[in-house]
Amino acid sequence: MIRTPSLLAVAVALVLGATGCGDDTSSGSRAATDVAAVSEPAVAKVASFSCPDTSISAGAGASRTSGDRLKVITTVAPITSILANIAGDRAEVIGVVPEGQNSHEFEPKPSVASTLSDGDVIFMNGLKLESPTKTMAEENLKSGAQIVELGTLSLTEDQYLYDFSFPKDGGKPNPHLWTNPPMARCYAEIAGSTLAAADPANAEYYQSNTAQFQAKIDELDRLMIEATTSVPETNRKLLTYHDAYAYFAAHYGWTVVGAVELSTFEDPSPKDIAALIEQIREEKVPAVFGSEVFPSPVLEQLAKEAGVTYVDKLRDDDLPGAPGEAEHSFLGLMKFDFVTMVSTLGGDASGLQAFDATDVVVDSADYPQ
Repeated sequence: MIRTPSLLAVAVALVLGATGCGDDTSSGSRAATDVAAVSEPAVAKVASFSCPDTSISAGAGASRTSGDRLKVITTVAPITSILANIAGDRAEVIGVVPEGQNSHEFEPKPSVASTLSDGDVIFMNGLKLESPTKTMAEENLKSGAQIVELGTLSLTEDQYLYDFSFPKDGGKPNPHLWTNPPMARCYAEIAGSTLAAADPANAEYYQSNTAQFQAKIDELDRLMIEATTSVPETNRKLLTYHDAYAYFAAHYGWTVVGAVELSTFEDPSPKDIAALIEQIREEKVPAVFGSEVFPSPVLEQLAKEAGVTYVDKLRDDDLPGAPGEAEHSFLGLMKFDFVTMVSTLGGDASGLQAFDATDVVVDSADYPQ
């Protein structure tokens, strides 16, 4: 059960700043000239990203009993969905991080050790997102099995983003690569290569699914680039419940002006609240985006008193709908978030709305709830 803290039982940390690809600052504030550079309009050209050549060398062949399907263990729901699209009916995909759970603080139950010990390949995001789960996986990894960190393999260290929620001196880069379609495409590339190497008999099947899935990601990316041009330049700003869109913003030329994190259980003072409202007004933030999974009375109050739109619908790793429903997928998640952002900020989301977000194969993965 998710506990929703009351306004008087939480503290808020809001830092206004901007991030860009390759930013290595440990402070949330940036010079005005830097902010202007980040918020230039994204038209036909966006920040480029290519999956590193070294990223597809992860699959070394995992051991399994002859005749059995490959057993794939995953962490957060977006990664589970990506793997389900590639594995299809040739491998069993089992997620271990419940949807709606704060993945940064998830502590796996002892029973998860048994699931991890059965895995031939364990896919996780990496970049220190799932440290307790990784430790448990390493301690219970069976002979010949492997752990593949999709995010860690997708970036070189000079591409890590550090910001107000993930300062460099904290040692943890922002791990939310999957909200940026080209980086999610890289996840699929690594996953497909790994499964093909671990299960050569079905390599062609995995590679075909990977290509189809990547084509859908490419189409979603194209539509988002087009939709960005319809959003007024001054509106391409994100103030969210969690700092999950840094790589997304760098790619599309948007600006992350801040994130409101529920941090401690101390009461925010009226002075703190007033200062935050003033910052929202100074930045001319058009909307505050809350979470459907983690509702925040603080965010709602800030938006109301600042006189801006409040939308409590975004989600970064909790898929829409329920397992088995058409929209319950990584593609459905990105479509939902992008449509919500673009339409709220004054853009035309019709192209995104028409995007076919159905999976390329039937998703039979196990999503813990």
